[in-house]
Amino acid sequence: MELTDTHCHIHLDNYPIELEKVISSARSAGVSRLICVGTTLADSERALEVAAKHEGVWASAGVHPHGVSGFAASPKEQATLAEMLNKSSISAIGEIGLDYYKNYAPKIEQQKAFKLQIEMGLNRGLPFIFHIREAWDDFFAIFDAYPGLTGVVHSFSAHQQQLDEALRRGLYIGLNGIMTFTNDNRQLAAAKTVPIDRLVLETDAPFLAPKPYRGQTCEPKHVLNVVEFLAWLRNEPVEALAKATTSNAIRLFKLS
Repeated sequence: MELTDTHCHIHLDNYPIELEKVISSARSAGVSRLICVGTTLADSERALEVAAKHEGVWASAGVHPHGVSGFAASPKEQATLAEMLNKSSISAIGEIGLDYYKNYAPKIEQQKAFKLQIEMGLNRGLPFIFHIREAWDDFFAIFDAYPGLTGVVHSFSAHQQQLDEALRRGLYIGLNGIMTFTNDNRQLAAAKTVPIDRLVLETDAPFLAPKPYRGQTCEPKHVLNVVEFLAWLRNEPVEALAKATTSNAIRLFKLS
């Protein structure tokens, strides 16, 4: 059974498990492909370095909404990101978007940086990894202003209304360990209805470890727990779900 982790952060300097061990454990669990997702310029550069040295590992580059203060006013930072997006191991731009829950950066700063990064990605034909938290209306308004966008809603944990709006726009949906421990039945109900050809799997490692590993460091190998839970939740054969989600990831991110 072949699996793909479309969203992890095992390249972080403070990731508590040795990188080679993490990748080896993922391979043993059937995870043949994974994407190291950037959240800052420095972090994105590290993701690129890891991807360049490991077969079956790709990178994304982008500035997370938590850290975008000043990005829109810095041609130097924008040029640095633009250069990264030309690297061969880049599979997407992200993780970018809007986060009004934490509001580490003012909303207007988030929106400016989001638009700039969308324009960078569109110029290169890249898909996007979208982070959206308590900002759906503004996200959809910005998304709709840029025809031709494609990408995934990372760590989807909203309800049916938001899901339907995302699907109507052709977006893929990323589900992770949250599904195994959420107490929100509306989240689970929405997860059941994601079309199998629009679903991808992720871990967000080192965060969001699924049951039964809550409180431990999440790893890409735990995507196996995610697919097993979703197969049970959706009443689908686990092998079929693994095959479909891997095919979706390959198609969306152009993973060879």
